[in-house]
Amino acid sequence: MEKRFSTRRESALSEPLPALNREHLHPIDAEALRPAMSTHRPRILILYGSLREVSYSRLLAFEVRHLLEQLGCEVRLFDPAGLPLPDEAPASHPKVQELRDLSQWSEGQVWISPERHGAMTGIMKSQIDWIPLSLGSVRPTQGKTLAVMEVSGGSQSFNAVNQMRILGRWMRMITIPNQSSVAKAFEEFDAEGRMKPSSYYDRVVDVCEELVKFTILTRDASSYLTSRYSERKEEAAALEKRVSLNSI
Repeated sequence: MEKRFSTRRESALSEPLPALNREHLHPIDAEALRPAMSTHRPRILILYGSLREVSYSRLLAFEVRHLLEQLGCEVRLFDPAGLPLPDEAPASHPKVQELRDLSQWSEGQVWISPERHGAMTGIMKSQIDWIPLSLGSVRPTQGKTLAVMEVSGGSQSFNAVNQMRILGRWMRMITIPNQSSVAKAFEEFDAEGRMKPSSYYDRVVDVCEELVKFTILTRDASSYLTSRYSERKEEAAALEKRVSLNSI
């Protein structure tokens, strides 16, 4: 009995991918990964997570905007003031529509949150929660690049950036390897609100530079990079079902 079972198992394992629907597994197209590069300026959206009058995440957002503009980007900042809590208002709310339109416009994003109670702020999370995974056939964040940064009032921590990385992956974004965490942020900005020279500042520059490179590298291949076997298979099944119903 054991021998017969072993023989059947070995026979099954020798079958070439019996669970695979070969029609929907496409060979990798190297040319699709190297499309002609767009020449317009990379479009970057910056979100920050504080409404305080003196907000170091907002000051860092302004600093990042200047750096990205220096690197040739078109940059927009979203002001979270007036954005309702998720589910508190309909999606037609003007601030929600503004946020969603900016997300769809962008090719890359920067998320900057203070760390509060060892986590990103609720203001930061609310902005991300208002951006849906899909709007009809459009996925507002899929394939866009993402850089994450945080500021804290005490010693350096990475809790907020780690959380935002998880959210970025959930939103199907290409989160770049580098990140920035600015400790004791109240010491890192001058009276004019500009960031002082420091190793923290140098890391912010590194992150901005890397974001722009990844955005230029991936934006034109984004739809191909995010094309998935499972979704192609599901779409084909849904199409077949619609055709069958229409033919009845």
